[in-house]
Amino acid sequence: MDNQKIPKVSIFKFLGHARNILKNPLPFHHRNFSEKGDTFRLQLGIRTSVIFSRDAGFLQYVLQKNQKNYTKSTIQTVDLAKYVGRGLLTAEGSHWQKQRKMIQPAFHKKQLVNLLEAMQNAIDVEIAKIETHKAIDIFPIFNDLAFQTVAKALFSGGVTASETNRLQYITETAQKMLVKELRQPFKIWWFKLSGKIKKHMDLVDEARAILKQLVTRRIESGKREDDLLDMLLDARYEDGTAMSEKQLLDEILILFTAGHETTSNALTFTAELLARHPEIQDKVFQEVFEAQPIKEDLMSFLKVCPYTKQVIEESMRLYPPAYFIDRVNHEADSFNEMEIEKGATLLFSLHEIHRDPRFWNEPDTFDPGRFAASNGLKYSEYYYPFGAGPRMCIGNNFAMYEMVLAIASLIFKFKIEEKKSPINITPLITMKPKDAILRFEMRS
Repeated sequence: MDNQKIPKVSIFKFLGHARNILKNPLPFHHRNFSEKGDTFRLQLGIRTSVIFSRDAGFLQYVLQKNQKNYTKSTIQTVDLAKYVGRGLLTAEGSHWQKQRKMIQPAFHKKQLVNLLEAMQNAIDVEIAKIETHKAIDIFPIFNDLAFQTVAKALFSGGVTASETNRLQYITETAQKMLVKELRQPFKIWWFKLSGKIKKHMDLVDEARAILKQLVTRRIESGKREDDLLDMLLDARYEDGTAMSEKQLLDEILILFTAGHETTSNALTFTAELLARHPEIQDKVFQEVFEAQPIKEDLMSFLKVCPYTKQVIEESMRLYPPAYFIDRVNHEADSFNEMEIEKGATLLFSLHEIHRDPRFWNEPDTFDPGRFAASNGLKYSEYYYPFGAGPRMCIGNNFAMYEMVLAIASLIFKFKIEEKKSPINITPLITMKPKDAILRFEMRS
């Protein structure tokens, strides 16, 4: 088929469902996939359209086999970059290649060993805040946990509670504003005229000032902490030069933004799923209980908790935090006789791919066993919680270590009371949980 034959969804249908799309676009897209097939074009204007796809082979082609012809869309390279700068997440081309090559060593597994104790300490502090025998929303606790973990991994003990809280408030407030801009583009003129965008840009400037103070304090102290900040300060380009101050602040801002929200979402969904599957929760507890004698060696502990890791992997299959992957092609391209015009915006739905019955047995069932080592790479072509190819998330190992330690600590200390109501979601820039109300009891 050529690009004219890609099934279309009209602008009238889009506008007719605009209010529901603003709240949750997934049902609208699912109906279109069911009616139009694995790839369709959503018309947003006379000359503006987006190609949506749940074709796993097409996604693999774009991310890996022909990745040089594809770039991230302006949602990340312009809209998000406005708030967090041009770091690894938002950079493209030679600038991205230069930054990736420079920063990659800091996230090597051997380097992350040095951060595990700081991770565990931050996790212990936040898990201790859970109140028992009362209904609580677990998301704010996991949100604080994920942010504090990034803060401790970056700055060790060199950041105060007030600085961390302010940074968290600013990054989350800026992201909420970005969601409004993307979901309500017809209000951009009002956001500018009313000063809302300027207000949020001023907040970002404040965050940069806080980070600059933290970096300056570290340099002036002359003390090494062997944390992520030291690794970033030590990093050098091929010519031996270090990152500029602006670039360093961009990378740190992105680590805060990308490093805490997706993790807190995944942890919350995991806890929600464990509440609905007490037999799986018991299995996690048994594994963690048996691993306690080696808990002081955190890397060894992680290695003997494979089932806990599988639980998190299965949680991210059902509820992928980054539930869409966006790309734009530099030059015209084709895939399976489907012609894609130059500059087309492509949105791949991980939510659809991760639940496709053609790839997954009983796709809506929570079954951590499907990720057992015996299955090998059976699902590698259909599972993309951290993306794939050269742009795969640089912090994937960091995130997995953090989540396994967090869930292990949670389930060892508490039992989540059984819950049977459906899990609610709020799809924004990432897939966020909604009303994650759980009850906990202390294990004896």
